[in-house]
Amino acid sequence: MRIMVIGGTSGIGLALAAHYAARGAELALCGRDTGRLAGHPLARDPRVRTYALDIGERDAVERAVRDFGAGGIDLLVVTAGQYADAAGLAADPAQGPALVSTNVAGLVHAFEAAGALMRAQGRGQLVAVASIAGLLRDYPGGSLYAASKAAAIAVCAAYRKALAPFGVAVTVLVPGYVDTARLRELNGGDAGGKPFLVSEAAAVARMADAIDRRVERCVFPRRLHLLVRVFNLLPLRLRRLRRK
Repeated sequence: MRIMVIGGTSGIGLALAAHYAARGAELALCGRDTGRLAGHPLARDPRVRTYALDIGERDAVERAVRDFGAGGIDLLVVTAGQYADAAGLAADPAQGPALVSTNVAGLVHAFEAAGALMRAQGRGQLVAVASIAGLLRDYPGGSLYAASKAAAIAVCAAYRKALAPFGVAVTVLVPGYVDTARLRELNGGDAGGKPFLVSEAAAVARMADAIDRRVERCVFPRRLHLLVRVFNLLPLRLRRLRRK
C-alpha cells in the first residue's frame, strides 16, 4: 500500500504514518519542516520518502503528489492544520489568512492533485482530519478555526460526490480533543482539563479503523458529539453564552 500523509512530520499525522509503516506501507511524509523527523525511526526507514512543503502552496503540493504518485497512490491523508483563537487573531491578524490557507485552500490543493491521479487509476481514498468544532452551528462569537473546519467537512462532501463514480472514496475524520503535544502546548503543558479527552493512541486506532472501512464520516468521542448536537438545538440566546 502506498500512502501519502500531508502533515505527517508530527502529531496525529506522524502517529498514523507509524501505524501504516508497521503494516508494511510505503510512505510519503510531507510537512513544512521535515527536520522534525530527526531521530524518529521512520526517518531511517527505506520505505519512507519525505517532502518539505507548505500545503497552502498549490504548486509544491502538486509536485510532491506527482513525484510520489508516479508509482501509484492508494491513500492520501491530510492532517495538516493551523489553530488560532480570538486573542491570537487580535494580536496577529496575519494568522487568519494563514489558517484559511492551510485548513481550507490547502485541503483543496491536496485533494485536487491526488484526486486527479486516483481518477486515472480508478481507485483510491482521500482522507482529511477536521475537528468536532466544525460541527458547531453558527453562533455569536464563533471562531475562524471552527468555520475553517466546517468548510473542510464540506470540501470532503463535495469531493466525495464528484469522485464516487471513479471508484475513489472520501473519508472525513472529526475528532474531539486528542491528547497531542500540540494540544498540551496550547493549554500550558496540560490538556487534562479538556472534556472527554482521547489519547493519541486511541485516536489513531479509531481513525485507522474508519479509514479501513472507508466510512464517509467518523465523529468521536460519542459523548462529546452528543453534547455538540444538544448545543446546536439550544436557542440562540443560550448559544451566545458559549465563549470558546
